[in-house]
Amino acid sequence: MNDILPDQTPVWQYVESTVRKVLGQYGYQEIRMPIVEQTELFKRSIGEVTDIVEKEMYTFEDRNGDSLTLRPEGTAGCVRAAEEHGLLFNQTRRLWYTGPMFRHERPQKGRYRQFHQIGVECFGMAGPDIDAELLILTARLWSALGLTGHARLEINSIGTSESRKVYREALVAYLQQYKDRLDEDSQRRLETNPLRILDSKDPATREVLVNAPVLDDYLDEESRNHFSQLKALLDAAGVAYTVNPALVRGLDYYGKTVFEWITDSLGAQGTICAGGRYDGLVQQLGGKPTDAVGFAMGIERLILLLETLELVPDYVNNQADIYVTAMGDIATAPALALAEDLRTAMPSAVVVGHCGGGSFKSQMKKADRSGARYAVILGENEIRNQTAGLKPLRDDQPQREVPQAELAAELAKLV
Repeated sequence: MNDILPDQTPVWQYVESTVRKVLGQYGYQEIRMPIVEQTELFKRSIGEVTDIVEKEMYTFEDRNGDSLTLRPEGTAGCVRAAEEHGLLFNQTRRLWYTGPMFRHERPQKGRYRQFHQIGVECFGMAGPDIDAELLILTARLWSALGLTGHARLEINSIGTSESRKVYREALVAYLQQYKDRLDEDSQRRLETNPLRILDSKDPATREVLVNAPVLDDYLDEESRNHFSQLKALLDAAGVAYTVNPALVRGLDYYGKTVFEWITDSLGAQGTICAGGRYDGLVQQLGGKPTDAVGFAMGIERLILLLETLELVPDYVNNQADIYVTAMGDIATAPALALAEDLRTAMPSAVVVGHCGGGSFKSQMKKADRSGARYAVILGENEIRNQTAGLKPLRDDQPQREVPQAELAAELAKLV
């Protein structure tokens, strides 16, 4: 787990505010759920024989003896909250959330045991149009972040649970013949979660999979039509994609559409957003059958991509616009008052007032380190003359004297 330090938080705020703005354009509403949930919620939703539940969850007993878990993902908690508060009763919902998730897995670049996700969940809409909207929305988000051309979309249909069951039997029958050639994880999954073997990166397992049964051959007619309509909607919207037959989800409540946005700029850890339809989950958690689709994206991974590609705008890391100095004790109170006047007159500007005294040289060093474009200098002479020194910090323009009454208007033209 790691700290996010003050020089890093501006990039986080930039990403979060961009996501918030794009989701707001589409009418998505924010929901905030607890970080801790009943352990049973994740066992019922994710499944007891998954790596997440078996190996990765942070689970503990509270003082009442209840088993609680730090949430490893957001979908189950969002479904629980929406069902508990009656948000799904004969209604459609477009919800989103952001916050920390927790998994005890091997830390690596862009992945921590406390990590942060943005999740989007839609309820009550059965058609491929909402699937398409989510993908069009994410394409707009990549555009807003400057990532168009750096993320590619892969989609697939995994059919209904019934058609998937028939496919699973055929896949297991095929893989059993080559069990000794499968990697250790795939051999274990053969008994518990065989569809996840299709995701294996092991070369020997990949070789076995070349001639394995293909899920597309087992799709039901409804899923085929849904997928065809989705592709037509993406084509009409100009969203490029490739169909990846090996793209699956290992949990039974997923069905029909699954998708991933992948980048080639981060090495092996290339998925920056993943999602799909999970029409069976609300019922699995005790609610009425409810159509649902959503996605999640990792904020750490997204920020790593932006920084790797040098796509963070310069203004994001500017901590200040104006730095107000106070030369001598006589200037302390007038400098505080002047900084307040500037904040009132320029509400969108960041005005940092110097505190703690110090020489002219030391104050100007701090002004420069703040990232401010201009320093306002207030000393005994300026107070006497009701002026202020205005010094550009990012170019070679000379310092000049400006009447204090005109300072805000002058700076408003410059900042």
